[in-house]
Amino acid sequence: MKYEWLDEYLLSLPGAEKDYKPEWAWFRYMIRGKLFAAVCSPDVKYQTYGGHDLVNLKCDPARSELLRAQHPEVLPGFYTDKRAWIAVLLDGGLPDEVLRELCGESHRLVLEKLPKYVQREILQS
Repeated sequence: MKYEWLDEYLLSLPGAEKDYKPEWAWFRYMIRGKLFAAVCSPDVKYQTYGGHDLVNLKCDPARSELLRAQHPEVLPGFYTDKRAWIAVLLDGGLPDEVLRELCGESHRLVLEKLPKYVQREILQS
């Protein structure tokens, strides 16, 4: 994986928690049980995604279309709602700052869906 900093960065976001889902072989990053990122390595049987390390991130649907047009390593989400999630191949050439921005945006999108009192609690800790 090219982005060695990814795990540390995802865990540094407010309220972030990590677990491992053995049935899916996914490392999941969540805020209060709500997924905002998942790192996995799909089997080659999954065609475009197979054989690559990738991170699934929540993304605004309009922005995800633009990102896919600009960056070949950005694909529709793997095993997620392809309208609201993207998959970023971690062996591609996406600049670090773009991936950091996408991770932060995914975190923000999930955090904003939580109740206001939970948002305040997370942001104040």
